[in-house]
Amino acid sequence: MEQKTVAVIMGSDSDLPVVEKAIKQLRELHIPVEAHVMSAHRTPEAACAFARSARDNGFGAIIAAAGKAAHLAGVLAAHTTLPVIGIPIKSSTLDGLDALLATVQMPGGIPVATVAIDGAQNAALLAAQMLAIGDGALAARLDAMREDMTRAVMEKDRKLQESL
Repeated sequence: MEQKTVAVIMGSDSDLPVVEKAIKQLRELHIPVEAHVMSAHRTPEAACAFARSARDNGFGAIIAAAGKAAHLAGVLAAHTTLPVIGIPIKSSTLDGLDALLATVQMPGGIPVATVAIDGAQNAALLAAQMLAIGDGALAARLDAMREDMTRAVMEKDRKLQESL
């Protein structure tokens, strides 16, 4: 089975420093990723066309990052039945609360899974977990990553205990 690609769409190139964490995490899990800048407000036709054709173009999930009005994830979700994961981006306006509320408060029938403000790594991991439902090799990579995290925490605790 061919690995599905995850689309990472950001509302502005200024979101890249946050979004890079998602791209890095997806690549570490050997998941193909494609990133674009599209705006729900400035390029709505392009965003809608992308979402409508995403499944046919080999995508398995879409991650959408936007700040302030943050309608990007909702606009994309309205035009596809692929899972859409929103990353609210912290802006200088309201510290990302505006983006969080705009992303998470979707009407019934058009879901957007939403992670924490600037939570790009978790967005990538959630997309990976969704893809892993039908991909045993990816599921094994996620399991191995979790085991590594467990060992790292246990090692930190061991060092703490030695220092006390």
